Amino acid sequence: MSSSSSSLRSCLSVLKHETKFSATLLFFTFGQAMSASLPGAVEEPCEPQHGKQFSLHPSHRTSQKTLVKTGSSPWQQCQFMVPLEEKYRCEACRDVLQEPRQTACGHRFCLQCITTILSQARPACPIDDEILRPDEVFTDNCCRREILVLRVHCPNEKQGCKTTPSLSTLNEHLSNCHWEPVQCSFHGCPQRPLRKYLEQHIASCPLRQRSCKFCLLPISLTDTKKHYETQCQKYLIPCPNHCDKGDIPRDELPTHLSCCPYRQAECSFSTCGCIYKGTLQGLKEHEEAALQHHLALVTSRNTDLELKVAVLHSQLVERGQVIEQLVQKVRQLEREILAQGQAGSKQEARLSNTQRMLAMQTEKLLKLQDVIQLSSKNDDQHFLHKGVQSMRDDIANLKARVEHFEENRTNRTQDENFGTMESSLNRHNEQLRQHDARLLDMDLRFQVMETTSYNSKLIWKIRDYSRRKLDAVTGKTLSLYSQPFYTSAFGYKMCARVYLNGDGMGRGTHLSLFFVVMRGEYDALLPWPFRQRVTLTLMDQGVGRKHLSDTFKPDPSSTSFSRPASDMNIASGCPLFVSHDLLKTGSYVCDDTIFIKVVVDNSDLAEP
Repeated sequence: MSSSSSSLRSCLSVLKHETKFSATLLFFTFGQAMSASLPGAVEEPCEPQHGKQFSLHPSHRTSQKTLVKTGSSPWQQCQFMVPLEEKYRCEACRDVLQEPRQTACGHRFCLQCITTILSQARPACPIDDEILRPDEVFTDNCCRREILVLRVHCPNEKQGCKTTPSLSTLNEHLSNCHWEPVQCSFHGCPQRPLRKYLEQHIASCPLRQRSCKFCLLPISLTDTKKHYETQCQKYLIPCPNHCDKGDIPRDELPTHLSCCPYRQAECSFSTCGCIYKGTLQGLKEHEEAALQHHLALVTSRNTDLELKVAVLHSQLVERGQVIEQLVQKVRQLEREILAQGQAGSKQEARLSNTQRMLAMQTEKLLKLQDVIQLSSKNDDQHFLHKGVQSMRDDIANLKARVEHFEENRTNRTQDENFGTMESSLNRHNEQLRQHDARLLDMDLRFQVMETTSYNSKLIWKIRDYSRRKLDAVTGKTLSLYSQPFYTSAFGYKMCARVYLNGDGMGRGTHLSLFFVVMRGEYDALLPWPFRQRVTLTLMDQGVGRKHLSDTFKPDPSSTSFSRPASDMNIASGCPLFVSHDLLKTGSYVCDDTIFIKVVVDNSDLAEP
């Protein structure tokens, strides 16, 4: 029974896919046939269009006159001959179906409406609230063909057209309808006569054109006067000087004015002081009769120009001397500025060295204060501190004795004891070196006790971030190691490693942070490989405390987490931990210092 049911379901599935394929092929063929008659009949993809709001029509209208939503359809303002059946109405907008689409639940929608529904976060049918999927929505070509054969009144019915075409032939009818308002063929005419009166309108249109009788160019009747007054180049106009030549074509007027005997002109010596003005004919007579006067004007004008040139030359010489003095002064100021710049550079170098020394002394002072505070809290450390102080006293006594010996050495009266004192001095020097070595060892133990953590947590303070990053960029110091820390007093030994200028994929763009498993004294009692979850954190020093963290689970097959055979395993972590740009934006670097926190999950770790 189960095999027959499964075979039946398989047949239904195949039939469903074949039906969708046939419907799609039929719609494609029919759409090509109808695209010439109906704009908007082209197949549109049924994809969600974001940004459109969808709302269900508040009521189911049953009016005979149904308006289409989009203005590009020829069905606008069309009244159907018979009341529109409900099966031809969109279930969403209740208008006549345009590009009908049918859903899996059997309801029909316009293409625009179903696209809006599918663009919602939860696309559901507004009729039965069934979830809709785009691949289950198909084109209903059968419904489309039934709608296209519906007959409608012509949109020009009010003008007198009694034709009732079908929707499929509506465009063809409108292109030939005698009652259709059409645009006049003359550009700029605002009138829209009916098609059957178009020829009559064109014959009497005030914007109809005719040829100009002067230039033979086509012009409209309303622009004739303007054309003659300003545009026509062959229009005859009188000479503005009222000469005897008569009317002249407009395009020949500039040539005529250049040689018109009645044109007013000034004397060519007007720049020298001659005030004569008259016609061209009178100007020639004036120039012939006033030669002496013109010569006197030119001579006087030349004399004045020579005086002005002499004055300007003297002023130019004076300005040149002032400019030379200013140039010398500018050069002197440049030399002084250069000397001041060199002195400032030296002062800046000295200030930089002083600040660096002050920072080093401050760091040492802080470490010494921390050691003193730590020693005051721990009895063993207090005992060591007393031992160190005692050794320092012994060293001071030895130094005093050496100084006393040096003073006595100058006394010639004690020459017989010189060999004995020399051997004693060597012995004391050896004891002094031993005490210095013990002191250095105790200082190292103090530093280790100060920074070592046994609770699976490490907070690493990195000072001088800018200098250390510059060392990483120049290749002087590529990476830094933190002090060791432990999961417990007898647990795993670990440390952190940071590349301030990045490593691998993060080189030059990121800060890379890694976790390192080190060889410890109790590794033989611990389970291997290392499997504890590790969290790496760059701490935000601002008020928001927006720390940047990354957590990873060790890979048991990696050699980074096997039992160390040397001092430490290969580091493992995050090459792209944080970008340099992000470090600049937040409060991760304050007072040229960053804090890195490493936490190892030891909740499921048993003591050895």
